[in-house]
Amino acid sequence: MYSFTNDYSEGAHPRILKALLDTNLEQTTGYGEDKYSLEAIALLKEKTGRQDVDVHLLPGGTQTNLTALSAFLRPHEAVIAPDTAHILVHETGAIEATGHKIISVTVDDGKLVPDHVKRVLDEHTDEHMVKPRLVYISNSTEVGTVYNRSEIEELHKICCDNHLLFFMDGARLGSALTCSQNDLSLNDLPDLMDAFYIGGTKNGALLGEALVISREELKADFRFHMKQKGALLAKGRLLGIQFLELFADDLYFELARHANEMAMILRKGIEEAGYQFLTDSPSNQQFPILPDKIITELQAKYGFNIGPRMDAENSAIRLVTSWATPWEAVNEFLNDLSARKNII
Repeated sequence: MYSFTNDYSEGAHPRILKALLDTNLEQTTGYGEDKYSLEAIALLKEKTGRQDVDVHLLPGGTQTNLTALSAFLRPHEAVIAPDTAHILVHETGAIEATGHKIISVTVDDGKLVPDHVKRVLDEHTDEHMVKPRLVYISNSTEVGTVYNRSEIEELHKICCDNHLLFFMDGARLGSALTCSQNDLSLNDLPDLMDAFYIGGTKNGALLGEALVISREELKADFRFHMKQKGALLAKGRLLGIQFLELFADDLYFELARHANEMAMILRKGIEEAGYQFLTDSPSNQQFPILPDKIITELQAKYGFNIGPRMDAENSAIRLVTSWATPWEAVNEFLNDLSARKNII
């Protein structure tokens, strides 16, 4: 059985495990004030090209989203998000549990556009409704699509024009920034986003996300919010060491490129077998539409998620490649898919 279910099934890149082992018996200061965390934060500031940003290391994506959004918003303020958003679908109501409504917008490809934002603003007009205050996107999105520079710039503009905060969930940012359709770089983001995070959990780290806050008014007392939400890790060095390894020589991007390359081999082979896709994804998530009979047979040998049913006989599935996905597993899947097509 080989799993294409997600990109965090494996533990961590061997270099990270070695670094953790090599420093295991060192005694360091706790709660992210150790030398490794401070060095990692300095390195990330360098990589983003902005010394004036605040960088915080948190254990996981859901924790980062709920800690950041609840800290940034006043009690009556709400989040605008696509209907596929992770905070809306897969975080057990974490944002709402902090008292903030998520205003869901129906989208076709996982991406928000300015017209979506404008429509929400037009519908929320007075104090009898929640006040839209923050625009949430993820890159790559939950359906594998990515934002290009012009799309981000357009969203940035409507946020500035309407006094909205702009936040990017970067759980799979590595995949987005290294895919074939990308024209953004990491150091573009602090100028375009009020805050965003760099996902480590889904790109070779054992755990960890790096939140970057570029808007000055959002920086104050953030570590208080982290502590209150259980996001201030006592053994904070575990996060710092990992981000040092990921960014010291751009291992982070190397791992993301590998995941994308394996996904593109999958996509090409599935297309050559004659199947279509739910979305045009250039990232490490692929959503082929397959006959249900073939899906059932493939499940005996491979792990993956089953998505929406397309008709009485076909459904979309999600195949996710990771930093550790071997070419052999991809090739075997494609061979098995072709063989089953000939049988059924």
